Amino acid sequence: MSVVVVGSINQDTVVRVGRIPSPGETVLASAMVRTAGGKGANQAVAARRAGREPVAFVGAVGNDGEGATLRNALIEDGIDVSGLSRVDGPSGMALICVDDTAENTIVVVPGANAVPSVLNAAQRSLVEAAIVVLTQLEIRTELVQEAAALRNTQAWHVLNAAPSGPLVTDGAVLLPLVDVLVVNEHEALDASGVNDLDAAVAALAPRVRALILTLGPRGSLVVCGDERMEVPALAVDPVDTTGAGDTFCGVFAATLGASGRSPQTVDIALLAQAARAGAAAAALAVTRPGAQNAVPTADEVAAFIERTNA
Repeated sequence: MSVVVVGSINQDTVVRVGRIPSPGETVLASAMVRTAGGKGANQAVAARRAGREPVAFVGAVGNDGEGATLRNALIEDGIDVSGLSRVDGPSGMALICVDDTAENTIVVVPGANAVPSVLNAAQRSLVEAAIVVLTQLEIRTELVQEAAALRNTQAWHVLNAAPSGPLVTDGAVLLPLVDVLVVNEHEALDASGVNDLDAAVAALAPRVRALILTLGPRGSLVVCGDERMEVPALAVDPVDTTGAGDTFCGVFAATLGASGRSPQTVDIALLAQAARAGAAAAALAVTRPGAQNAVPTADEVAAFIERTNA
């Protein structure tokens, strides 16, 4: 198995508003759409559409109608769902507001994502066969740690530390199991427990093989050992930034998987190449509404890069 994503899967309800409401305020939405989402599932779709196959998803849905819909959406994308379990209760849900500037607020109700505390036999087999294991923090940390510990010694573990939390203290057991840590600015500060971005990078980078700091329209910073490289973003007019980070992570992981390299032979050139691929896909994704609906294919990204001379 090339890329195995261990993570969350949600039913997204997205509403378009002129502006994000303030506390206690009511605003009227201009549109609403329900679509498949969840950080883990979004990243699996991004990895699959990047052209790297096979891709498997490990997670849980509820025994409701949404669970069946979410499973079918992954199958339609050609993703292996043999590691997608069904548990009693509702599937995960995300409530998303997107305003006229393409910014968003998201509230996640974990549902089935919060139920499993250990991987089952089928899920363990998928993880053990992976070239890249990609995880996030919308599921129990115990599952992330188990998946990271199970992976082959030549396999990558890429952790997208979102939603953010104090990894340096509470995640002290997890960080040594991470090859590549992907965080945005807020996540870097929360993960490190400091209030300065440079200090956050200094605190996190020595604890992992590589650190990718995503900076939105300012691109990303790649840190590997003593080397640093800035990767620029592609300029676009955003429509909806929901899922942009997930698109980046999925394509980044797929690029690592396609490289034939192991974490032991990682260098900054490979990481920067993967970050550029992720940035191009994410830039195209934000020009479209939705999360999984917005994830581009490899051909679309190639045409976009050629069109923009990136």
